Amino acid sequence: MTVMAQFSRRSWLSLAAAGLPLWMMPRAASAQQVRRPTVLNGRRYLQYDVFTDKPLTGNQLAVFTETAGLSAAEMQAMTRETKFSECTFVQPAETPGTDVRLRIFGPNNEMQFAGHPVIGSTFALADDGVIAADRKEFTFGLGIGPTLVELEWAAATEGTDNTGRRRLQFAWMTQQKPVFGPTLNATAQLMAALGLEASAIRPGPVPQEVNCGSAFFMVPLVSRAAVDQAVMDTRAVAAAFEAAKVTRRGLFIFSTEPGPDGATAYSRMLGATSEDPATGSASGPLGCYLVKHGLVPADKAGSIVSAQGVKMGRPSRIHIRIDLAGNEITRVRVGGTSVLVGEGRLRSS
Repeated sequence: MTVMAQFSRRSWLSLAAAGLPLWMMPRAASAQQVRRPTVLNGRRYLQYDVFTDKPLTGNQLAVFTETAGLSAAEMQAMTRETKFSECTFVQPAETPGTDVRLRIFGPNNEMQFAGHPVIGSTFALADDGVIAADRKEFTFGLGIGPTLVELEWAAATEGTDNTGRRRLQFAWMTQQKPVFGPTLNATAQLMAALGLEASAIRPGPVPQEVNCGSAFFMVPLVSRAAVDQAVMDTRAVAAAFEAAKVTRRGLFIFSTEPGPDGATAYSRMLGATSEDPATGSASGPLGCYLVKHGLVPADKAGSIVSAQGVKMGRPSRIHIRIDLAGNEITRVRVGGTSVLVGEGRLRSS
């Protein structure tokens, strides 16, 4: 029996209480081995903050890279466990012309399309070496169909990741061409539902539904202060949509008032139950609305920036490119960067 084995925890505490100097206390011949618990059925994930290059800002995302055998119910439960707005699960490609199948889950359901999960998953696959450095395009299979992402890599002189690979610098996802839906003309009622004066609505274009894969209602306000002051009464908003006989959508409120951040639009996404710090799927529709209604001139349509999440303390910068042929919108792209902030394993059951 070793010297260390002869002393219980109580013996050590007694010696310490008696004031015995550390040099007189018995020492172990070798460091005691620590048993570390293992995560049973643990599935690897990478955690990113999306539409930002600063950790602990932007929109959170967990990208699960080990997904073989997972059921939809398990993926749903794992997403709820993270308490993130979305998680993605990377699976083998199912459709010709796509590189992987990407399944996107929110807390309550699987989603056919979303913005920040695509951008964040692109960075995860690049960091993992699945997307080879210098590759210019990558196509995800989503619920709505193939979705192209264009890749911009850091120059060799600008740095590499911790494995020595060139780092992905920026990703542009192509969204569907816009479908402009109904307008909501009861602006005074809508402003009241947001806790604002009727004068907070921007004169001119009225709130309108725009869909580039997911439908949102664009609501232009006069100032950044009005955007920050909005507090949504969900029942009153539902009543405003019902009175107008218009299907309720998430409200994307914004102002084009200039600010020190240089953004084209200062925005917030107000969902039925929570606010989102960076909404890529609403940013394509935002760009289309801005261009269609002349809030951004045609020569600036390719360099729109939305500053979102500032009010929440998770600032994001979402880049938008709208291609035009005359007055027709021919292509919609939304882009940004992402930063890796964590990794781990999560049980699937």
